[in-house]
Order: sequence, then C-alpha cells, then structure tokens
Amino acid sequence: MSFFQQQPKSVKKAIRYILQDVHSLETLEQLEKMIRYYIQKRKRELLNKERGAIIGIS
Repeated sequence: MSFFQQQPKSVKKAIRYILQDVHSLETLEQLEKMIRYYIQKRKRELLNKERGAIIGIS
C-alpha cells in the first residue's frame, strides 16, 4: 500500500482538491502558506512536548 493510500480521507481529499480544483497560482500560494503555518505550529508543539518528557515535565 502506498504512502498516499495510508493517509486519512481528509488528507487525500485536500491533495485531490489541490490537484484538481485549484486553478490560480494565488490560491495555491495561499494554501501553501496556510498548510506550512500549521505544520510548523504542530512541529513546535511536538518538540515542546518531547523536550518536556525528556526533562520530566508533563
């Protein structure tokens, strides 16, 4: 099974939307900024959680 097929339905729908329904560069760039923002936000949360676990803070 491919990586794509293993992803949740919502992720697959978002990727299909980008591939099929985004027709302007401006919209694509806005989506890219928004997705990048939330990925970076989640990374920070996970890193902080991981660091807290390492030093014994929950």
